[in-house]
Amino acid sequence: MVTRSNLPAVASTVEFPSEADVTCSAGRVFDLIIDFDGYSRWLTTSSAYHGTHEISANPVTLGTTYREPGPLGVRNGEVTEFERPVRVGFHQPMTMKYGAGVIDVTVRYTLRPNGDGTHVRRVVTVGLPWQLKPFASVVLAQFRDESARTLAALKAYADKQPR
Repeated sequence: MVTRSNLPAVASTVEFPSEADVTCSAGRVFDLIIDFDGYSRWLTTSSAYHGTHEISANPVTLGTTYREPGPLGVRNGEVTEFERPVRVGFHQPMTMKYGAGVIDVTVRYTLRPNGDGTHVRRVVTVGLPWQLKPFASVVLAQFRDESARTLAALKAYADKQPR
């Protein structure tokens, strides 16, 4: 398992923030985010996301680990922040295939009650290893697009939940 302390130096770090207002409670949104087994109800697979597997604990809590295999590598994740119902974070370094290095990925959700609903802020931070610097624009575009797709799917599903 790769940890933050043994990650190689990165060529660049980029943040992808996205925000949405959903029409259900922060507690319900939080529960959707930490229900890894339930992602298939609201997040379809894509070229980058093939599902969450090998979840170490259910229900998910601080320290829960998981794996997300994809076509270019495997994200070995851990829940690093857990403050129900306002904040949850994940550190999921992605070990690339073919010795292409490790992409350092952190995902943080912040939930704030907003009238009858919840304001959701999702920030994905991506640190690229030096060997991927020539491909930075392509790799970062995939992370940006996948992050926006994930929040849009969460919003669409959460908006349909009973209040």
